[in-house]
Amino acid sequence: MTKLALVTGASRGLGCAMAEALAPDYHVLAVSRTVGGLEDLDDRIKARGGEATLAPLDVTDDGAMQHLCRSVHERWGGLDLWVHTAIYAAPLTPTNMIEGKSWDSSVAVNIEATRRLIAYVSPLLQAREGAKAVFLDDDRAGQPFFGCYGATKAAQMALVRSWQAETRRHGPRVTILQPQAVPTAVRARFFPGEDKSALVEIPREGARLVDLIRQAD
Repeated sequence: MTKLALVTGASRGLGCAMAEALAPDYHVLAVSRTVGGLEDLDDRIKARGGEATLAPLDVTDDGAMQHLCRSVHERWGGLDLWVHTAIYAAPLTPTNMIEGKSWDSSVAVNIEATRRLIAYVSPLLQAREGAKAVFLDDDRAGQPFFGCYGATKAAQMALVRSWQAETRRHGPRVTILQPQAVPTAVRARFFPGEDKSALVEIPREGARLVDLIRQAD
C-alpha cells in the first residue's frame, strides 16, 4: 500500500520543502491556495521520481476541506501522515492598534482552520496504523508587536497539545517540531532588515524536519 502524506500549506516555505523531502517515501497530497507554487512543487517531486496530487484549496473553506477529506477516504482509505504548515502572518503592530481584518484572518487560518482540520483529518489518520500528525511551533506570545500572530499561534498550539495528550495511548501520534530560523516570506514580514546569510536554507531545514519524522517511526 502506498503511504500517503497530506501537507497543508505546501506551496512555499517549509511546507513546500517538507513536501518535496517526503516524496521519496510518500505520495504527497499538497494543499495550498497558490496554484503556481503547487505546480512548481509537482515538477520537483516528479524530478525525484515521486508522485503528488495537487489540491489548490483554501484551508479556511469548510466545504472544500470536507470534500477533500471525504475524497481521501474514498480513494485511499486513510492517511499515514499529516503535516500542517499553513499559517497567516499578520503585520506587526502595537496591540492597541490591531485591526479587525488582520485579527479575523489570523483566527480563521491559525485557529479555526486548525480546529476544523483536526476534526476532519483525525479519522483518516486513525484508519492507518502508526499514522502521525506534525505541526511546527513558533512561539511569539508576549513579544512586542506580535500580539495578533503570537496570540493566534499560541492558541493553535494549545489545540494541538490537547490533541497530543488525548491521543498519546491510542494514536494518532501528534508531534510538534521546532524549526530553525529560515528565510521564509513569513519571517521576512517580521524581520525585513535581517541578514539572511545567518539563516538556514529552507530546503536544508525541510529535509532535517522530515528526517525527524522518519526517526520517530
